[in-house]
Amino acid sequence: MSTPELKQQVYAENHAEAQAIHPIISARNVSVFYGENKALNDLSLDVPANQVTSLIGPSGCGKTTFLRCLNRMNDLIDICRVEGEILVADQDIYDPAVDVVTLRAHVGMVFQKANPFPKSIFENVAYGLRIHGLTNSKSELEGRVEHSLKRAGLWAEVSDRLDHSGTGLSGGQQQRLCIARTIAVEPRVILMDETCSALDPIATAKIEELMDELREKFTIIIVTHSMHQAARVSQHTAFFHMGELVEHGRTEQIFTSPRDKRTESYITGRIG
Repeated sequence: MSTPELKQQVYAENHAEAQAIHPIISARNVSVFYGENKALNDLSLDVPANQVTSLIGPSGCGKTTFLRCLNRMNDLIDICRVEGEILVADQDIYDPAVDVVTLRAHVGMVFQKANPFPKSIFENVAYGLRIHGLTNSKSELEGRVEHSLKRAGLWAEVSDRLDHSGTGLSGGQQQRLCIARTIAVEPRVILMDETCSALDPIATAKIEELMDELREKFTIIIVTHSMHQAARVSQHTAFFHMGELVEHGRTEQIFTSPRDKRTESYITGRIG
């Protein structure tokens, strides 16, 4: 079977599986250009709801480029052009009528480097609730902040110092604060771009435990260079190589019986 035929067969099989699980994101024939440089080539992928999906592959292979397409962060790059269709909850997010601010509330993002605002712990979490007008009273606001900090596994550590600066927390705590800030506005999807790469093993373990808990409520997509992390936390994995989505499917299948030799080579350390 030729490579294009295999690619089409693999996509059809995984599309059928994702449809059965109910995809919250459907990308069709997505290509991304930075000027004349094509960074992502004709990608089609379904992301199932309430699962953790890992995007793996060598540096520069298109993982983060695709992730940034999902909440239109690439719009901030003047020379970037996105072709194809991306649906989130059946809505075309590149429709000119889409409000990007609202989109980014529904598709939140946690970055590689923790970026708490230079505000108090409380105000970091309350920020999105305020700008989107999601609470009607001070008591409701306080309740939503507390609830978000508890969901992020941080409340017990900061409940007695909510007026302290968020930038004074440890690295792992800052990432959990950023997660609390993201989930406070009740997004449908959480994007995590190498969220644990700068953290120690203990802080990483806490974030990974948090992912498993949060997927009951949210869909999570992570970019990671750690195949061990992908195997631990995700139910689905997509392997990228040189701007192409090589294959995707159940994490166990990708790691134990990949269909493409490039995937096998990356997992076994021969490329990457």
